[in-house]
Amino acid sequence: MKFLGHPLHQLLIVFPVGLLLTAVVFELIALWNGSSELWTVSYWLILAGLVSGLVAAIFGFLDWRHIPSSTRANRIGIYHAAGNVLVLTVFALSWWLRGEPAEAPSGWSLGLALTGAGLLGLTGWLGAELIVRLGVGVDHDANVNASNSLAVHAPIEATTSIKRTA
Repeated sequence: MKFLGHPLHQLLIVFPVGLLLTAVVFELIALWNGSSELWTVSYWLILAGLVSGLVAAIFGFLDWRHIPSSTRANRIGIYHAAGNVLVLTVFALSWWLRGEPAEAPSGWSLGLALTGAGLLGLTGWLGAELIVRLGVGVDHDANVNASNSLAVHAPIEATTSIKRTA
């Protein structure tokens, strides 16, 4: 799935990654200075990260369906998706365990958020492996002098090693 010539999943993942990691950073700062405002911001950042993560997952699944089965890219895509389901589950539990937004979260909640951030690093690496190493979602005409991404390209032939998303 593309928007203005770029894969939507790759465009959308910046939101959950940024929101969830920023929430963890704010929690660490709030632990240091005790700011209830930062606990509140972190609470809402996690919720926004969960919602945007679900939206990004929809487009990731739609892209994954176009990767040929029995390929390394398909397997990595499954690990990437399963890992991100785990990331969203861990952050959802962290959010659910919190009391009121302005309250400091429990140790369990903070531990889950830190665990989710670590897992997010691993699943992000898997996503980069799909794009950078395996070329999933990369335009088959990509090069340092390629035309504008809005230019019309001929459809990809069925003989290519990886079926790219349209």
